[in-house]
Amino acid sequence: MSKKNKREVHVPPQKASHLQPNVPKNGGHQAKELSTPLSAGRGRGWVSWAFWGWGLPILALLATFIILTTCESDYLLRAQELNLFLYTPLFFKQQMVVAGGMLTYAGTYFTQYFYHPWLGTLLLCLWLGLLMWLVYKAFRISPRWSVLLLVPVALVLITDFNLGYWLYYLKLRGHFFIAVMGTSAAVALVWAYRAAIVSVGRDSIAASRAACALALMVVAALAGYPLLGFYGLLAVALMGIISWRLPLSLPLKAAASILAVLLIAFVPMLYYRQVYYQANSDFIWWQALPIYPDCEGLSPYYWTYIILSLFLAVLAACYGLKSKLLARTGLWAGAQLLLVAAIVWGTWHFWFKDKTFHEEIQMNACVDQLDWEGVLSIARQHEGEPTRMMVTLKNLALFKLGRAGNEMYTYRDGARKPAADFELRMAQLSGKNLYLHYGLPNYCYRWCLEDGVEMGWRVEHLKYLVRCAILNKEYEVAQKYMDLLKQTKYYGDWAAHYEQMAWAEDEGVVKNDPELGPVLRLMNGLDILGSDQSLVELFLLNIQAYRQTDDLACAELVLISALQLKDIPTFWRAFNQYALLKKDGIIPRHYQEAAYLYGHLENHVDISHMPFDQSVRDSYEGFMQMAQRYRGMSEEQMKEVFYPRYGNTFYYNYFLMRHMKSY
Repeated sequence: MSKKNKREVHVPPQKASHLQPNVPKNGGHQAKELSTPLSAGRGRGWVSWAFWGWGLPILALLATFIILTTCESDYLLRAQELNLFLYTPLFFKQQMVVAGGMLTYAGTYFTQYFYHPWLGTLLLCLWLGLLMWLVYKAFRISPRWSVLLLVPVALVLITDFNLGYWLYYLKLRGHFFIAVMGTSAAVALVWAYRAAIVSVGRDSIAASRAACALALMVVAALAGYPLLGFYGLLAVALMGIISWRLPLSLPLKAAASILAVLLIAFVPMLYYRQVYYQANSDFIWWQALPIYPDCEGLSPYYWTYIILSLFLAVLAACYGLKSKLLARTGLWAGAQLLLVAAIVWGTWHFWFKDKTFHEEIQMNACVDQLDWEGVLSIARQHEGEPTRMMVTLKNLALFKLGRAGNEMYTYRDGARKPAADFELRMAQLSGKNLYLHYGLPNYCYRWCLEDGVEMGWRVEHLKYLVRCAILNKEYEVAQKYMDLLKQTKYYGDWAAHYEQMAWAEDEGVVKNDPELGPVLRLMNGLDILGSDQSLVELFLLNIQAYRQTDDLACAELVLISALQLKDIPTFWRAFNQYALLKKDGIIPRHYQEAAYLYGHLENHVDISHMPFDQSVRDSYEGFMQMAQRYRGMSEEQMKEVFYPRYGNTFYYNYFLMRHMKSY
């Protein structure tokens, strides 16, 4: 063939790939997978790789940040209040008394940044990004399958945002960061194990590879368990699985798996007997995982951790596998979209989305800020039947504003069961707030101590303890708690403010304080401590309804409590006490309605000379006539019919809002 003819020889485009140089065996599957049927053109292939390689994970992190900061800020701020991190050596030592203590210490550290929800969310997203990168590197995920990196992110987010009311009861400190940090550490250990085995196995004899594999696994178990708890054991299990995909002999692969099982079985027992003897022996393998004590058998909340562990195990078992099953563009794209849809749907489905739960958190936050109008605004915007906690916080706000007598029944009443699959107690949710603001600091103090011992000390506990100690004039005790708050990142100024109040020479400083002053006024004659049987609302109503006082504010609180108990003799006693102290003679509407109703139900009190408003008389007559007209209806049917016209009256509440359960 002449030179001219040689120049005219063309390589067909579809055969060009045969001229590419040979790719080394190690890591070759990654380079090969980048040349796919989806990459029909160079530009088009680059765009495809850019989106599926790193664009999709970044987009997922950005969406996570936006959703959390816009929809979960109140939840994250509440999580921060139920957390405590102290910058002291003693605090670190206290966390290290159980396996996984390092995760607890780091988790509480990062959780404190939810004081600014955007900042805490940013840190959480950075950890999630690190987790995806570690999974990508440890298991050498092809950029074409970066959608798989979203699976552990979604599962970690579910562990944080499917808690609901468990947020108040979890004993695991730093929960919001423990799952992502523990999983990241476990995957990093597997990456180090794999990289070490491969590097040693290139030029060394089999004995060296064996020594390296077994030594790394033992070190990971002995060092990982005390620092990471369950996640250290997970790393060992993944090492045993991925060993079957590494350049090891068959006997060594079997030996690595057997060693992994033995280490998982006996290392926790060894530490329990020698170091962590204070831990519960039933949970030594599950340290650094949350405990759901009220759930029988295997709690459904653990399925997220099980699926996460199984997913990582599958990645380890499939390490280095090459499959042409989805080589066609259509099948590959369809699988990607199906995975994305499944991840999005699963995350949304298991996310705790109860609106009432968030409204309760917001109402408690408004009470802490003395924003009583904010409490009422949330109560007005609530759709449907409220929970008892919402009702009690609404009544507290109306009492503080002096408007309970005219507006208490203009808001929906009810006893909707909270969206929780276990038994709740208002004492853990808002009971401390109620006790404090109703003038019972000893009960607030008691519940803070009990919950602190049972579930761990929190910022919220220390803040309540400071205020209760000041109200009881126990300034040295208050100083102890203020000194602890000064060791936190964000509450030093708060503690300094109350420190000035506690040690002020003028006692009028406390009396004139907008928060503690009104509480101090209600404390007269209530310096007691007994058992509330964990029923905060009923206890408050009963202890307040029978008080004798010469203070108008206390007298109105007594009357409000008697009104809610619906006990006629108790009401008349409270009504007379209030009427004698009300010098202007103006009796709020709901008190008139109750007196007019009880005067007609029982003729023990002559109401003929009482100056009732004509609107009170007319609404009573109209209500009774309507009741006669709809006599055959059930109580539930009458509620719907009567509410538009009489739902804002005491008559409606007395006859139709019955058998409501508190908690």
